[in-house]
Amino acid sequence: MSEFLSVDEQMDLLEKGAAEIIRVSDLRERLEDSRKTGRPLRVKAGFDPTAPDLHLGHTVLMRKLRHFQQLGHTVIFLIGDSTALIGDPTGRNVTRKPLTREEIELNAQTYKQQVFKLLDEQRTEVRYNSEWLDQLGYAGLIGLSAKVTLSQMLDRKEFLTRFHAEQDISLHELLYPLAQGYDSVALKSDIELGGTDQKFNLLMGRELQRDYGQKPQIVLMTPILEGLDGVQKMSKSLGNAIGINEPPGEMYGKLMSISDELMWKYWLLLTDLRQSEVDALHADVAAGVLHPMEAKKRLARTITASFHGEIAALAADENWSRMFQQKEAAEDLEEVAIAYADLVGPSGAPGDLQIRLPKLLIHLGLAASGAEASRKIAEKAVKLDGELATNTLVPVSALPARIVIRLGKRAKIALIS
Repeated sequence: MSEFLSVDEQMDLLEKGAAEIIRVSDLRERLEDSRKTGRPLRVKAGFDPTAPDLHLGHTVLMRKLRHFQQLGHTVIFLIGDSTALIGDPTGRNVTRKPLTREEIELNAQTYKQQVFKLLDEQRTEVRYNSEWLDQLGYAGLIGLSAKVTLSQMLDRKEFLTRFHAEQDISLHELLYPLAQGYDSVALKSDIELGGTDQKFNLLMGRELQRDYGQKPQIVLMTPILEGLDGVQKMSKSLGNAIGINEPPGEMYGKLMSISDELMWKYWLLLTDLRQSEVDALHADVAAGVLHPMEAKKRLARTITASFHGEIAALAADENWSRMFQQKEAAEDLEEVAIAYADLVGPSGAPGDLQIRLPKLLIHLGLAASGAEASRKIAEKAVKLDGELATNTLVPVSALPARIVIRLGKRAKIALIS
């Protein structure tokens, strides 16, 4: 008897949060074959280590890998150490700055440390695409390049836009989709996961597998996850990201700051609940059976527990309630040491101490820029030790100073010396 769940039961979990599957009928057929033969499907997702830390946006794919793993299939966490040398042109209107091998390797090590917060390390196949891409050589690269035409590459939105705008397209960027596609050939993948912005690259894998006599992989695409602002793609550079290594109190607080509307997308893409369970929660809120705040607190606890454990998530929940619902100070706010010299304001009377509040918010990671910080102060969204901040210059009575700073639903303690 097959060790796998029925196809319908598997599809119930796998289709959750999927933006597009190419093709659904093929996936059902591949799952049925897997049940008959007892052979797990090979499921891959690639991550280029272009930055040292992962955020919740990256974990959408990792969680879908986890779902396949929970269903008994073989998941491959592919580290694109060779493709990172090129830089994925997806969503780019300029050529990416190249990274060194040393930078890539350091980032790759942090990825490996972080991914196993979601995946089972003993059941995960970790691969580097340098294993095969670095072995291709000149003749192999020419042979691979011969499988596509320039007109096919220029069908890609990013390239076509830059071509019409007479912006440079570096030749090595054209190789990126080929390199990613060849990963699927080397790994003999049955399924590849990726964001909707990766569709061109994912379909290239199907084409190359056909050329190499393999059965083309199924492509499962997930939506792009918006960040805390609910508008733009989650990105650390935009200041709207939640890092998976952030302290539990910080992670919980950021999750509580998202809109009620965005909450349902986070439930869908960042938890293991099935679609039917998320729909039931949503229906309870719509019917007034469950308060939206309680649904969001459950979400924040669930996601925080995924990365820090149940005890830390419950502590974060209790501290948040004390701070924002019972107006008490939290016990485990992150403390950040900052030099007074980095915050000092214009000199006043002898002995006067003043700090620039926008600089303080930036150093604490509560604002991405001085303009954003000043706007939040003007909007009366910043409190210092429980008092509303109305000025960009803040007097300090003595050093060292300890100040509790709250911006919206996020708070930290500044230790200034």
